[in-house]
Amino acid sequence: MGVHRITSEAAKYYAARERVLGNGISLLGVASEKANELDKKLLEEIGDLAAALLPHSPGYAGKLMAVVARLFWALAGVKEKEFKFVELEDLEKWIEELRGKLEG
Repeated sequence: MGVHRITSEAAKYYAARERVLGNGISLLGVASEKANELDKKLLEEIGDLAAALLPHSPGYAGKLMAVVARLFWALAGVKEKEFKFVELEDLEKWIEELRGKLEG
């Protein structure tokens, strides 16, 4: 096995998307384990994150993002919101902020 370098813009985007999506799904898993301990505002924000991950999620992962968002919103006691597009860089920052809230 040799070293694989990501050189094209498409490959760079794909690698970034996979990294952000993986971190986001991991965060959703942590949040689901702590759902009973979280306040309603944080549950709502996690639902918002799941909704924001939807446009970047291929296949069945994308279909499940809508389900996950609706479940977190229901736990927060809020109505379903509009699913908005968030750029990958902004998602990455948001995921790290939420990780801090969940761990702290």
